[in-house]
Amino acid sequence: MSPERPRDPRGSFPRPGAPRREPPRAPRRADPPPSRDPRPRDEAPLEQADVEGRPLFGRNPVLELLRAGSRRVEEIAIVSEGRGPALHDLLNLARRQGVKISFRTRDQLTAMAGDPHHQGVVARVAGASYSSLEDLLTVPAGRGEVPFFLALDQVQDPRNLGAVLRSAEVTGVHGVILPKHHAVGLTGAAAKSAMGAAELVAVARETNLVQALEELKKEGVWIVGAVPTGGKVPWEMDLTGPLCLVLGGEGEGLRPLVARSCDFLTSLPMRGRLGSLNVSAAAAVLCYEVLRQRGRGEKT
Repeated sequence: MSPERPRDPRGSFPRPGAPRREPPRAPRRADPPPSRDPRPRDEAPLEQADVEGRPLFGRNPVLELLRAGSRRVEEIAIVSEGRGPALHDLLNLARRQGVKISFRTRDQLTAMAGDPHHQGVVARVAGASYSSLEDLLTVPAGRGEVPFFLALDQVQDPRNLGAVLRSAEVTGVHGVILPKHHAVGLTGAAAKSAMGAAELVAVARETNLVQALEELKKEGVWIVGAVPTGGKVPWEMDLTGPLCLVLGGEGEGLRPLVARSCDFLTSLPMRGRLGSLNVSAAAAVLCYEVLRQRGRGEKT
């Protein structure tokens, strides 16, 4: 990632757990310029966003929830006139698991979901379950893979979080780290946008994001922060070793303290008039660049 980067003779990065030599630190930076993200922020109080029993809705999210078995499903409500193979598979799986099934009108489902875009399926489930940071660190070892994590700094739109989780799942990210405060969590809207990925990717929620990044460093993971300008382009960096990408939230980007905690900074080149990408689009580009460099793009 840097001409002066310390290298292990057996690879581009020091081994996890090996004594860590201090790399060049990211310079002290002023607040990044505001993003021109056109999406509105989620107006709901963030600390109340993942209450117990919050409904999950949408055919794919509910189907993946049943397949994963990650949360207890109390009831699945289906639109009375619902048909189709996907719905047939969902109902069969729910019956095998002994989940209560009820049939409702579309208006009743909208009232249950709090959203008209429920695709005729609403599930009452136990509250979202988060992993610990320690749990995330065990995932790559269990798969025999080089660690690849993603951290989000105060992302507040649940649709952005859902889209990031979907990109993370398809590119092999081992876990996503969220701040506990001033950031959206695993809400029903985020799960709907994630299209089932919220049940497949481990998510940790940490009180202090900077401290969590320092813990990753102790395990030999290198921290790369995404900033609008001033960083190296990602395809000129070595992203093949133990890695955590850090992306900032809508509007403010990375907070200065988080940016200073990163070992390196990266910026995506912009050729148009806009100054930045939506956080979910930037996450997709960066995750696929990691996948490309690691040569794991053979599954098509």
